[in-house]
Amino acid sequence: MLVFLAYTSNLLKPRTPTPLRPLPAATLLCNFTSKKLMSQSTSIPKKQERVRDHGYDNYMEVEKKTRKVLKFQSLILSQPNGTLPIPRFDFLARRLGLGFKQNEAGAYLLKFPHVFEIYEHPVQRILYCRLTRKALSQIEQEKEALNAQIPDAVTRLRKLLMMSNTGRLRLEHIRIARKEFGLPDDFEYSVILRYPQFFRLFDAKDTRNKYIEIVERDPNLAICAIEKAREREYREKGCDAEDIRFSFIVNFPPGFKIGKYYRIAVWKWQRVPYWSPYEDVSGYDLRSIEAQKRMEKRAVATIHELLSLTAEKKISLERIAHFRMAMNLPNKLKEFLLQHQGIFYVSTRGNYGKLHTVFLREAYRRGSLIEPNDLYLARRRLAELVLLSPRKAKVDRELVSFRNREADEMEHARRDYVENYFGVEGKVEQDGEVKENLDLDLVSDIESHYSDDDDDDFDETMGEKEGDCVTE
Repeated sequence: MLVFLAYTSNLLKPRTPTPLRPLPAATLLCNFTSKKLMSQSTSIPKKQERVRDHGYDNYMEVEKKTRKVLKFQSLILSQPNGTLPIPRFDFLARRLGLGFKQNEAGAYLLKFPHVFEIYEHPVQRILYCRLTRKALSQIEQEKEALNAQIPDAVTRLRKLLMMSNTGRLRLEHIRIARKEFGLPDDFEYSVILRYPQFFRLFDAKDTRNKYIEIVERDPNLAICAIEKAREREYREKGCDAEDIRFSFIVNFPPGFKIGKYYRIAVWKWQRVPYWSPYEDVSGYDLRSIEAQKRMEKRAVATIHELLSLTAEKKISLERIAHFRMAMNLPNKLKEFLLQHQGIFYVSTRGNYGKLHTVFLREAYRRGSLIEPNDLYLARRRLAELVLLSPRKAKVDRELVSFRNREADEMEHARRDYVENYFGVEGKVEQDGEVKENLDLDLVSDIESHYSDDDDDDFDETMGEKEGDCVTE
């Protein structure tokens, strides 16, 4: 009874309102970030998990090796005779900060025997290094390809300047990215000053920086690569013109999870109209939501066109950032590119995660360029020399030594032949016509790859000569 009375008295007591407790900071941060995950201008999520594509990562692993090999090549070619003593080479490699300890640089050259050749100096009796014939041939091939496509490089540079807001870019930014755009090292003289009808070079008064400015905009060049791809797809596949009017070619990496709502968001984003990268947007009001949508998609088109103008359809993220202010690109470029992984791929391989390389996905298939050019093929040839096994180089050296031994044996056979069939007179006349005729015959036999039938004919003729000698 007492327990019942105590329970009813507790029920009849007036309840005081419980004070509101503040939510934890982690919960508020989670709710805030969940709202910010969606872009304010489009419905595609801003934060996306990066999915690796091993084809592009393997490409960058090979390029990491070729990048270091190119530094060694330039170091050797900077010498007057194109040769360098190994102790001197080791000292210069450590002084330039290539990441080698003492006596490691010379040992590193042994990994690439198809590019570097180490030999002993005949007089000084110390080891020297030089480039192989294959490496020198590759360098000449790249130079020829670079000079042959200078007219295309002029067009690419004109389109690049037309994409900027003011029609001008810093000379230093172009110089840093000259290799990606297929420009020679002396492009300031061989391209800019050589074509004054297209380019103007001047110094800024405030910053004292050199700028390249386009003389006149050509409307025939204001056609993006994606527009040509849309037209080609429309003609080949016969798609609806309204569906591909503002769309991009999207190829998601393998393993990328595409949900129902994400697919719908991409479908809506593909139909958002935008301004061309070559169009001047200074006269538009960019404060509305519709203008933000168009400017965001215009940034995608600008980076797409920037990659299309490169020789290998790839460029580092840091070099794209040089053109950010001139081309109205977003501040956080990496997050922006990860938002569109079906169009671009960002690889962190090649420099221990410090370098970010952006690939144009539609231009590559299984880690190789779909439409290769001569400059790309010349640079890939160096990668092939780097990846060749050292065992093959050992076999090549053995073949060379075998040919030398074979030539020595043929020389001894020639001397025996002269002594046996021509006697003392033949020895005396070796400096005359007899030696010249024999040398011509033997050299022709050594250089020609005769068959077994030729050996039989040779034995028959030798037997006839012996028979004639016996009858006499």
